[in-house]
Amino acid sequence: MPFKRREIIITQNYAKLILTALFVALCSALLAYSLKNLTEHFEEKIAEVAGGYRFAVVLLPTIGITAIYFLRKYLFQNRKNKGITEIYKTLDQRKEHLPFFKIPSHYLNGFLTVIFGGSTGIEVSTVVASATIGNATYEREFSARQYKRELICAGVVAGVAVLFNSPLAGWLFALEVIAKGLRKTVLISCTVAALAAWIFIYSFDNHSLLPFVISGWNWQAVPFFVVLSLLASVLAVYFTALVIKIKTVFAKIDNNFIRVNTGALIIGILILYFPTLYGDSYHGLKSILKEAVEFQPLSVGLLLLLVVLKPLAASLTLGAGGDGGVFAPSIVAGAFLGLAFAAVCNRFFGTDLVLLNFAMLGAATTLSAALYAPFTALILVCNLAPNGYALFFPMLLGSMISYLCAKKMLPYNVYTYDNFLTLKAQAE
Repeated sequence: MPFKRREIIITQNYAKLILTALFVALCSALLAYSLKNLTEHFEEKIAEVAGGYRFAVVLLPTIGITAIYFLRKYLFQNRKNKGITEIYKTLDQRKEHLPFFKIPSHYLNGFLTVIFGGSTGIEVSTVVASATIGNATYEREFSARQYKRELICAGVVAGVAVLFNSPLAGWLFALEVIAKGLRKTVLISCTVAALAAWIFIYSFDNHSLLPFVISGWNWQAVPFFVVLSLLASVLAVYFTALVIKIKTVFAKIDNNFIRVNTGALIIGILILYFPTLYGDSYHGLKSILKEAVEFQPLSVGLLLLLVVLKPLAASLTLGAGGDGGVFAPSIVAGAFLGLAFAAVCNRFFGTDLVLLNFAMLGAATTLSAALYAPFTALILVCNLAPNGYALFFPMLLGSMISYLCAKKMLPYNVYTYDNFLTLKAQAE
């Protein structure tokens, strides 16, 4: 009889977990959908208006990051946002929770950062806000008390899935980057969230980020894929080291006015001369890819500059106090790296490499090395184009190579390093 009663309780707990994960997923999907579309709309409109006043773009990042500073100081009472590190801290320590204010805080901060030109993306803002939805639901005790990790992961799955129109990418990201381990209940909550996100995407938003068709690939290009993957790992390590270095330097600046405006003005100047760096840079990437698809000549020098400057602009945005992470900058910088590499090979070595294919591969391999999440990067980038899975094998190969090489060169990424510093400071 006790054994049967235990089975009934376990079944009831699973049922509660499924229903609660479904609720968390739908709330997170709505949050991600609204933030994605609002940011895209206002980013485009503000950039368009500022384009009529050449030097106005220099001040836009200052407006956005200064607004974030005052919101943080007066509305959110000087409570800081630390990105994905906050989720790790919550999961590592049972008594730690993601306070509810992080939903509006990350939502507003991510929105303001990107629409005013801060050179990151809304991905990390969405991840933390959706994780907070899961944590808040857990605290309301709608399911068993041991399901904190499960509900946080459910929120993350739906948030990432809606941003990139890929439930599988959201599912993999939660397991590879957030959960850091497989358990039955986590798989159940993540799968429920992915299914809910799939229904949401199918109903409301199922278009690809990049409207370009992949024409296929040739086995003779595999050696070039491998070389690009190695270069992407170097780019990811450069980006990670740059973010950590600049955040460390800016953290030592006591004067808030100097810290905010130093970073924001440098970003503004970069945007003045390189408009592609504005915001998440997805619009700029589409424009350059369109030129590549239409066989218009590309400036290799410009592409190489963008490869170097996108991580720099993103690092300055984060150091100055903007909200964001390495998702969008890694995708964009990696795509530019792939385009530049293929263009150089075609021009100087007589090859006939498909530029779009190498842009996709560069995005996947750089993201894989930056996140330490090869399968997430693979599926996410496959979903950027309508038939991106045509490049599944080369992107799988490249993602694994770049991930392993980056881990050899730098045994931590920016998120794990930040989390290590947080836990170390608490211990001291």
